Amino acid sequence: MLQKVAVVLNDHLAMFEFGVVCEVFGLDRSADGLPLFDFRVCGAEPGKPLTTSSPGITVAPEYGLEELVGADLVAVPAFPIDHGCDPRVVDAVRAASERGATILTVCSGAFLAGQAGLLDGRKCTTHWRYVDRLARDFPLATVDPDVLFVDEGNLITSAGTAAGIDACLHLVRRELGSSVANAIARRMVVPPQRDGGQRQFIERPVVDCSSDSLSETLHWMGENLDLPHTVESLADRTAMSTRTFARRFAAETGTTPVKWLTGQRILLAKQLLEDTDLDLESLAGRCGFGSGALLRHHFQRSVGIAPVEYRRRFGARAS
Repeated sequence: MLQKVAVVLNDHLAMFEFGVVCEVFGLDRSADGLPLFDFRVCGAEPGKPLTTSSPGITVAPEYGLEELVGADLVAVPAFPIDHGCDPRVVDAVRAASERGATILTVCSGAFLAGQAGLLDGRKCTTHWRYVDRLARDFPLATVDPDVLFVDEGNLITSAGTAAGIDACLHLVRRELGSSVANAIARRMVVPPQRDGGQRQFIERPVVDCSSDSLSETLHWMGENLDLPHTVESLADRTAMSTRTFARRFAAETGTTPVKWLTGQRILLAKQLLEDTDLDLESLAGRCGFGSGALLRHHFQRSVGIAPVEYRRRFGARAS
């Protein structure tokens, strides 16, 4: 259960990434029926101001590193990697991990986890500017440069800046269910889950669509996933030739209409698996897959586990 959250600060910390952790875990949303986390901002020397990446701003952690003891989650915000890590912080994060805490790093915070020995033999990620450096500094780690975050169970690493939001909300969703994650995301005015799935990582971010005609079509497709769609019928709806529609769709979304539809149908299937007791055939019909067999095929391929297993893991928590 996710209750006590300790964010541990290194000198020269990045304010945005620190703010992301505070926004997700540090605000009191109990009036909305959401859980209140026991949130502690920790440092090697409590009360001593630490410099930040923002000129003229310092942050003084209220608590010391002893607060990492008993924490369910220890979050490590970003900091300039050339400034190095406070060895006291590194030791405290390592000890917290050994005691069973989940460690979550945002952006370059992965380097601190690496110094604590937590990346060895594991998949991880960081900001795209630093992935080569991370792989070079920690050769026993498997660094994925193309994802928003990587979930390795008790270690979650995220890519740069806003990907920290994705990782934090993913952890809330994993531990407390989609309803809690969705409510926090709604308060933050961000999507609760960007394009991808519960497969230990999200493959690519959602791409905004600047074309008015395609935006309308995408919205309609999303609202009518149960209907059969073809490139030809969608092209007719947008008053384009099939070739022009396919080219414009790929340019705007970075994928094909078929792949986009499949991804949206998978997201709907996940929601229905979490929130309803629909049998697989009925669920497949609602999502536009046509049959339970086809749903199982695409779900396993996209998410990495079978629909029944996904419901077992997440359905009870969501309800």
